[in-house]
Amino acid sequence: MSSTRYELRGHTALITLDHPPVNGLGAALRTGIMDALDRAQADPAVEAIVITGSERAFSGGADVKEFGTAAAAREPRLPVVIAALENSPKPVVAAISGVCMGGGLELALGAHCRVARADAQIALPEVKLGLLPGAGGTQRLPRVIGLEAALNMIVSGATLPARQLEGTALFDAVTDGDPLPAALALAGQVVAEGKPLERVRDLKVKDPQAEAFLQFARNTVAATSKHFPAPLKCVEAVAMCLNKPFDEALRLERELFLGLMTTPESRALRHVFAAERAAGKLPDLPEDTPLRTIAKVGVIGAGTMGGGITMNFLNAGIPVVLLEMKQEALDKGLATIRRNYENSMKKGKLKPEQVEQRLALVTPTLAYDAFKDVDLVIEAVFESMDVKKQVFTALDAVCKPGAILASNTSYLNIDAIAATTQRPQDVLGLHFFSPANVMRLLEVVRGAKTAPDVLATCMALAKKIKKVAVVSGVCDGFIGNRMLARYGAAAAGLINAGASPQQVDGALQAFGMAMGPYRMGDLAGLDIGWATRKRKAAEAGVAMKPVIADKLCEAGRFGQKTGAGWYRYDAGSRDPIPDPVTQGIIDAYRAEHGIQPRQIDDGEIVERCMYALVNEGARILAEGIAARASDIDIVYLNGYGFPQHRGGPMLYADIVGLPNVVRALRRFAGEPGADPSWQPAPLLVQLAEEGKSFN
Repeated sequence: MSSTRYELRGHTALITLDHPPVNGLGAALRTGIMDALDRAQADPAVEAIVITGSERAFSGGADVKEFGTAAAAREPRLPVVIAALENSPKPVVAAISGVCMGGGLELALGAHCRVARADAQIALPEVKLGLLPGAGGTQRLPRVIGLEAALNMIVSGATLPARQLEGTALFDAVTDGDPLPAALALAGQVVAEGKPLERVRDLKVKDPQAEAFLQFARNTVAATSKHFPAPLKCVEAVAMCLNKPFDEALRLERELFLGLMTTPESRALRHVFAAERAAGKLPDLPEDTPLRTIAKVGVIGAGTMGGGITMNFLNAGIPVVLLEMKQEALDKGLATIRRNYENSMKKGKLKPEQVEQRLALVTPTLAYDAFKDVDLVIEAVFESMDVKKQVFTALDAVCKPGAILASNTSYLNIDAIAATTQRPQDVLGLHFFSPANVMRLLEVVRGAKTAPDVLATCMALAKKIKKVAVVSGVCDGFIGNRMLARYGAAAAGLINAGASPQQVDGALQAFGMAMGPYRMGDLAGLDIGWATRKRKAAEAGVAMKPVIADKLCEAGRFGQKTGAGWYRYDAGSRDPIPDPVTQGIIDAYRAEHGIQPRQIDDGEIVERCMYALVNEGARILAEGIAARASDIDIVYLNGYGFPQHRGGPMLYADIVGLPNVVRALRRFAGEPGADPSWQPAPLLVQLAEEGKSFN
């Protein structure tokens, strides 16, 4: 089946890109375009050519799935297709609707004229994949919109509506409706006038302040993109439009593109791009699974978490019934929501009327009866199984049949919660991350009896409220917090052995983590982990073995909220200050347990903490808690501050080499008194021995 459609409109050949969903410029579509061009050139009745896509997409750019494969280099390559458009003796007009991005925009720049619908989305977003435009974008875009505007678009990867670029040489016309009639008319006009065809490559970039601007750009980009080579390479490539012959600049641009393609940073960003799209797909959940209607949502708890959850739905225009047990708590929660929106308004992100529109969608209540007509309820109450069970018993009694009942628990057993209701098929976990109105991650926890349409509905709803959703099975801590426990245990072992909190944090932050575990613990509150350890000991029916963190809590040091935890904090400041009191508690613990502290280097800190994550991730995969390794990466990138340029813990392990990870784990497991969790997971060993990887 052809990926293009060809038809005649009078003396104009209309070539329509037809490769859903976004007309990705893979080998098949590139061949289809060239075949259609050749056909138009060979037909003496054809006087002009119009190339267009669908209403949804002119073209979304390169087919990312072909990156690194033989198909990517298969002729005709995109630069060859663009040259064929550009050198056509018959005028070529591009009619642009929907997305026109990356290679799609580069293709359009090869046409002699361009007509766009006003809301068409225009971008060269390759930098977001650790790349730069590799088919002439860095050379042609500055020639039509100017050096500064083009460089800003290319370095940021920002998307602009076509109307914002109206009046530049990028577009000959911008229309409110379908651009095809205007493009056909323009093609006829160009033929009638018989003027020489204007190629973008022949335009000159005129900017008297070019060198000063480029130096400013180099300094700014270098300061803001230290982990990523692509933005500076973008500046380098765009600068060539000023002083290099066009064909030489194209060759050098391609060399820069191919060089970036081999970097670990680009591999990581391409992995993340694909992983986010894969996360919403489950092998046993058909894409045509019917969805339940979610027209109104209930939220229980107006505290920090409940208020943040509420804002997600208000932002999407979905009404929320917000329940609290006491009027004072309800008023406080509503005031916090209003303050958050007003802060956004002061920053210019919202208009005053938008603030009021969103707040008007909230119905505050003190009674469960207000939930009788909601389609989904999310509880964000205290992390106690007894409390959760009481809440779900009440919801089961009042909510209408078919309403989805969700828990925001971060650890507790969803199946045990569901069992308190008469509708376990309607129950699942929706684990938001704090602050819930900011953090992108949503763990969707699938219970043993969760109905397929409940799961599908919540995955679709996650997109609507702009979350990245990952499905997890039921276990203590689900994907993220279960792995975090091993990461925390590895960090604790390092403190026991001789490292300081600030050294551990510093090493992991240098690795790229947004925050080290001890700064993070102080921010979240050490009492949360303390309570969890008590709960687990009680559930297991064993005495709790105190750790250093418990000693801090016993001293009333819960972190930032008490002014002291692993660090101390000056009043009104969040800056961590190493504290001799903490060191004293650590020294006393070591002495009590007969530990002789040793020197630990930063490399060992990173190795132990990262491999602890990877090892637990392998167990989670083997148990089916996560559907794929890339889902685990998405959880850690979006919920736990893992560095984007490393692509997530499982991809990091792939890059390091699984045999190297296994060797290190066996070394740790062989140390005297080592925790059994250091034993390499069977799946990890199997993959290493078979020469395979997680991704």
